[in-house]
Amino acid sequence: MTAGRLGRLALADFRERARRPAYALTLAAAVGLGYLAVPDPGTRWVIMQLGDYRGVYNSAYTGMATALAGALWLTLGGFYVVRGTVARDEATGVGRLLAATPLRGSGYLAAKFLSNAMVLGSMAAVLALTAPVMQLARGESDTVEPGPLLLPFALITLPLVAATAAAALLFDATPLLRKGLGNVIWFFVWLAVAFGGQGPGAPLGGLGVHGVVASMHGDMTARGLDLSGQEFSLGLTYIDRPLRTFEWQGFTPGTEFVAARLTLVLAGALVALLPAVWFGRFDPARAGAAPPPRRARPDGTPPPAPAADPTAPVFTGPPRTAVRPGGALGRLLAGELRILLQGTPPWWWAVAAAITVAGLVAPLSAIPRFVLPAAWIWPVLIWSRLGTQRHEYGVESLLGAYPARRRGTLAEWLSGLAVTALAALAPLVRFVAAADWAGAGAWAGGALFVPSLALALGTLSRTHRLFQAVYLPLWYATANGLPLLDFMGAVRSGGHPAGPPAAAVAALSALLLGAVFAAGAARRGKG
Repeated sequence: MTAGRLGRLALADFRERARRPAYALTLAAAVGLGYLAVPDPGTRWVIMQLGDYRGVYNSAYTGMATALAGALWLTLGGFYVVRGTVARDEATGVGRLLAATPLRGSGYLAAKFLSNAMVLGSMAAVLALTAPVMQLARGESDTVEPGPLLLPFALITLPLVAATAAAALLFDATPLLRKGLGNVIWFFVWLAVAFGGQGPGAPLGGLGVHGVVASMHGDMTARGLDLSGQEFSLGLTYIDRPLRTFEWQGFTPGTEFVAARLTLVLAGALVALLPAVWFGRFDPARAGAAPPPRRARPDGTPPPAPAADPTAPVFTGPPRTAVRPGGALGRLLAGELRILLQGTPPWWWAVAAAITVAGLVAPLSAIPRFVLPAAWIWPVLIWSRLGTQRHEYGVESLLGAYPARRRGTLAEWLSGLAVTALAALAPLVRFVAAADWAGAGAWAGGALFVPSLALALGTLSRTHRLFQAVYLPLWYATANGLPLLDFMGAVRSGGHPAGPPAAAVAALSALLLGAVFAAGAARRGKG
């Protein structure tokens, strides 16, 4: 396959994905991340700091802070954005068409890798464009230097973009990792990379942070600043007081650093092509034995069609269903619940039962801190189906003729609420038995929030991956004691939930559910 043909295939795939709603949402998220990476000087939140210090918002520091924040976000959220491209080709029939062409499996994978990299690279470009805007908006330096501003994106963000694009393709082309389980596994892989990749011994330089920290440390030492006990922090962090500033002129990479980043890109390309060893390129003959061909008769006439099965049922008209007045919402809820839980294996229920038993016998102090987070992470793959199944299975046009779409949407949300409540029923029982009404209220707010978030993100993006990408970090922050994002009451202070009030969480849930109904009305209006 020539390079030109490979490029056209990758570009066509990129254009197809750029038309999807999830792509617009991720670009908007990139702009929001650029805003968070360069917070207001008086705020209590920071993305990058060295002890009690941060750099003056000049081009070097703004570019580095935005590039490192983008590296963290694109390796997590970007992975979920570019997932599913192989499965989509298989579901839409494009794969069968490609199987009939001379395109090799390695060529197909190379095109998909380039397309993934283009999608993630466009998000990195949005971040790079946001950085000078934020520098000027913060007003600490009005001189924009393109070199120091863009160099971090080239040496830190883009190599990690290549690695993430390759990892997403590897997961897509590996049967065991293709489904939702692979999305959960990647979150924990990302955690290992995000923390382990900041050390000096990280393979291929990891995130590229160590050299940056050494450069900042050298500049601060030269200015006589006391760095004893000062540690580098990368990630959204709450601080007690505004940070002091220092002037940082930027990072000058050495030959070894540049070689490590180029090697990371090359390693990503090799990982992307690795599935060619087992990837069947949608060829039915590679998936299993093909049916024997129907041979023509000696006189050239076609063979007779296979005889009909005499035991097969004969349909003489449309099926008749008995009309039962009343209870329509109840029947819809039962149907939506069956659809939501379909295919759930027995071992999933066994683990859910074990969490319930633990919630009944564990000490009361362990319920909000350990049992409740465990109960509300286990159904994550089930929740992610909300709002997406009718689109992913191609029945949205059929359901569009249903006369009571709002009632169906409400039943779908109630099915998600039922799963949420059932998964954490034991903690609620313990809260009520101990008269912990604040904990029970926080539980109720979380039970409303989870299905509302899942349904809203699923409806707006039409893919289950967006909810997984948003909910997993949100749950992780809550499970690790960040009160600002605690939607379930897991973080306690003085025995009471330290997170947002339950009424505020419930109000946010109502807004998310309202957005679902508004989106449905808008789509019906266009139809």
